[in-house]
Amino acid sequence: MRVVQPIRYGPRFVVPRQQALRRNFGTTVRLQSYADTLPNLRIGAHTRVMFQGFTGKQATANAKDSIAWGTNIVGGVRPGRTGEHLGLPVLPTVQSAMKELKPDATAIYVAAHQAPGAIEEAIEAEVPLIVAVAEHIPLHDMLRIHSILKTQSKSRLVGPNSPGIISAVGKCRIGFQPLPCFSPGKIGIIAKSGTLSYETVASTTRAGLGQSLCIGVGGDIVPGTDLREALTVLENDSDTEAIALIGEIGGLGELGAAEWIRDYHSRTQTPKPIVGLIAGIHELRGRIMGHAGAFTIAGEPDAKEKIEALVSAGVTMVTHPGQFGEAFKARLGGSTHGVNSPAGRGKLGNQRRQIHTAVCRPQMRTRFLAKPCTQQRRHLTLSEDDCMDLLREAGLNCGHYSGLGNRRFLAIGVDRSTRSPCILAAPTVDDDQIEKMVKRYPFDYRHGPDELAIERVASHLHISLKESAHESLRRLVHRLSDIFYEKEAYLMETEIVERLGEIKVVGARFGFDDAAYRSCGRQTELQKLRNTAVEDASELEAERSGIIYIKLEGNGTIGTLVNGAGLAMNTVDALGGHATNFLDTGGKATSETVKHGFEVILKDPRVRVIFVNIFGGLTLGDMIANGIIMAFKELSPRMPVVVRIRGTNEKEGQKLIEESGLPLYAFDDFEAAKAKAIELSSA
Repeated sequence: MRVVQPIRYGPRFVVPRQQALRRNFGTTVRLQSYADTLPNLRIGAHTRVMFQGFTGKQATANAKDSIAWGTNIVGGVRPGRTGEHLGLPVLPTVQSAMKELKPDATAIYVAAHQAPGAIEEAIEAEVPLIVAVAEHIPLHDMLRIHSILKTQSKSRLVGPNSPGIISAVGKCRIGFQPLPCFSPGKIGIIAKSGTLSYETVASTTRAGLGQSLCIGVGGDIVPGTDLREALTVLENDSDTEAIALIGEIGGLGELGAAEWIRDYHSRTQTPKPIVGLIAGIHELRGRIMGHAGAFTIAGEPDAKEKIEALVSAGVTMVTHPGQFGEAFKARLGGSTHGVNSPAGRGKLGNQRRQIHTAVCRPQMRTRFLAKPCTQQRRHLTLSEDDCMDLLREAGLNCGHYSGLGNRRFLAIGVDRSTRSPCILAAPTVDDDQIEKMVKRYPFDYRHGPDELAIERVASHLHISLKESAHESLRRLVHRLSDIFYEKEAYLMETEIVERLGEIKVVGARFGFDDAAYRSCGRQTELQKLRNTAVEDASELEAERSGIIYIKLEGNGTIGTLVNGAGLAMNTVDALGGHATNFLDTGGKATSETVKHGFEVILKDPRVRVIFVNIFGGLTLGDMIANGIIMAFKELSPRMPVVVRIRGTNEKEGQKLIEESGLPLYAFDDFEAAKAKAIELSSA
């Protein structure tokens, strides 16, 4: 077997999937699978933590705070360097660090283009727990890493696009969670969203309950640890008496969690109470709502379906993270009834009705990919003509639909449950039927689609028994998968017909992972096909400022400005049909991004009120307040601004707003701020 040198954190580097196949990870045979690494998530005072990228600015600041809090940091790695940093050893490779420092976990603090190499080096060194916090790691790098993780049984990954994992009881932080919010206690937290988890932490701290173990699974398309796996860990955690489950649109993970909870309740005499929240009820179909994984494709449930599944499994649902504290107090101290008892069901029935009042009119389910005029960070969608050109270059038969032959749906995408690519197929293209009829056929990232899967696809699509038709389908699937790999796509949808024993493509819409270009400088030729002339000017302006802005449909009159994608989705949900937009300044909002956010919002003539909802974790409340005041003075908006600031330096921020002498309304309670914004928008 060819020996491959450990990957360093060099710029713009990617390992081909063929090379990933040859890498020999996890030589230990005592354990059987990646699932056997779940116990590695049980961190605490005993956990020895090292850093990769230890001497960098972010890692240094994080390490100082974590050490002061009580985390047992034992040193770190900087490629090619040996010495000391913060009085702790610095070693040149992860292998050497494993031998000398004997860490239980590594925190990876390197840029997105360097992170895949760092993760792979940690897997090769068999570090028990790997925490990757970086955003914008290219999807295909993560698919390759998951193909490696499945071949070993020593290393467990948390992230990427995650705040990390933290034990408030054991004073062990591996990530960038805001420490002032945390207090040792009894509530375990599992979350896709960082800001929503911080709000939940603050709520449970205010309620006097505190936290035990908090697992930030993150908002990536294919996270290293999912909701169901995290639930398994908290079930067996002796410090955890109740569990907060925070999900969002995208994937099937919440349905898997609901299935697990149903089984948990059936086999456990006194199950731990579980309270949940799902963000993205008011998603704009065809758009990525901030997080890389916050989108819905054919066959995936929307937020309402996820809520229904969790409620039916016995989960108490809340509509805002600030409600978690009181919900847990009620579940832990208010009743001796089990969740499966008649009395328990009655309480959940009230919660079901509460959620239903928050869900707006149902939307017709449509195919996922957005039109090319609605680009945003994390994806690039090409026009149908450009997609057809790519297919013709691959030697495929394609053209406009003549009206002859039944159209079928065929796509290459990602199966988030198996963390692998998949074929998606349905014998119809009708939007009313495709959701029920689409099936997934996962395949190994290292090998591509196999013949058995393609035969099953042919059967599901009702392709005729002609050998020429089957051969034509095989050729199409393999060519699509080639483009999927070579161009780093995340979803390639086609409409096909069978005519005269051949498969013809009569419609195509392809989406590509923008992170491959933005983080790693790959796919430059593909980026040249982007036509910004047809895109929304406000969304382009926001993108240039590092802001994710999505203009919503409808007659809303409240412009929203929020830090963090999960909190931004939840804010839009809470406002119902009143919101004009989704706007995420990012988890580290600054005065300048707040000002740019105001500029973008004010270009929408529908806006009558601006609602600023900030939870200060890493973001300081007083800094945000100064940014709001600066923006108001420079831009002179002719409308009221409602500001809700909680978290770090919240009192200082609220005081600055109150004493500004400007028509700004300051709140710390979300419900009061929301009510005021709605009231002012109707005046």
